[in-house]
Parts: sequence; structure tokens; C-alpha cells
Amino acid sequence: VQVVESGGGLVQDGGTLRLSCAASGSVVSIDSMGWYRRSPGKKRELVAAISSEGQTYYADSVKGRFTISNFRDNSKITLSLQMNNLRPEDAAMYYCAVSYSDFGFFSQNPGGDDYADWGQGTQVTVSS
Repeated sequence: VQVVESGGGLVQDGGTLRLSCAASGSVVSIDSMGWYRRSPGKKRELVAAISSEGQTYYADSVKGRFTISNFRDNSKITLSLQMNNLRPEDAAMYYCAVSYSDFGFFSQNPGGDDYADWGQGTQVTVSS
């Protein structure tokens, strides 16, 4: 499975961005997907995740501001993260990750150890 993120950029405090992740290849085997982020000097953290049944999880810091969604067809899955009311502390490299079971979703592992494949990341910068 290939995973490619896009949509990052520079936005002002309070602004909006929409991240996208395209997963291609053997996508029929993908169950849960998630967005992680890492900023300099900090550990990677789970931002949001979605299970194969459409259940969603959000970190407390983004609840009410971020929305995760996905769209599947036979050959590709598009995972999105709508980010509203962005704050300087949201600035980070954002990574898309896929899991071949819903264990990835339910474990909510903060480090992402239960996700198998990752993209290269897309940078989000928020100016104050």
C-alpha cells in the first residue's frame, strides 16, 4: 500500500486547512486509518482515527475543531482531516497511517505502533 499526504501549508491562527491522504494498492485489506503529528522536540501523537465501521476518535486537544473522514472505492482510499480554528500548537508534521485491522483504531496507541504503513508527512505551520 502506498500512502501519500497533501494539503499542508502555512495558515494564520484561527485559519483552516484540509489535509488529504491517498492510499492505493491493496486497499481492500485496510481497516482503520489515522492521522498523527509530530512537532520538534515532542513525541508523535495521535490526532484522529477512523475504524472500518466509521467510528471516529479525536485527541482532546482537537475535539470540536478537527473532523476525520474517508472515502473508499475499489482501488483507493482517500482519508481527509478538516482542521478548523487552527492554533499555533497545532503546527507539526502530519502523517497518515493505515492499519490492516481495527486493532490500530481501538488501541489508540499514542505512538502509532499498531499502524503498519505511513506516508512521508505534510507540514502544517500556524502563524500567531
